[in-house]
Amino acid sequence: MTDLACAEDPEPSERFPAGPLYVPVRPGPAGCSTRLFRTPLGTRTAVGFTSRDRLTATLGDGQVWIRLAEPVLRALTEPLGVTTVTVDPQFSAPLPRPAPRAWDPRTAVPRASGAATRAVRPVRIV
Repeated sequence: MTDLACAEDPEPSERFPAGPLYVPVRPGPAGCSTRLFRTPLGTRTAVGFTSRDRLTATLGDGQVWIRLAEPVLRALTEPLGVTTVTVDPQFSAPLPRPAPRAWDPRTAVPRASGAATRAVRPVRIV
């Protein structure tokens, strides 16, 4: 068995993507802002994709994006306390939606009987 030299490490501990990343953003009145995500452990992270196809496959066709180099993305998110950049995540959870309101019999409005559901004629006051 041969020992691998450090320069021959098949998977370096830090990977640096070649070229600018496709970074998901949210458009707003003052311009675009970088979308931040959470890792499975809950840590906030900036996300970049190495190709537009990978971004679209993960976040959908409607996701707005800009091209940024990885050091620039780090510099933009570091003041927010985000120190991690995730490149090419494989999946994302859907956006949270408000929970449907539970039916409460105390606040439910009873249905009116047939007589009350007839059309009411407008009254003209002279």
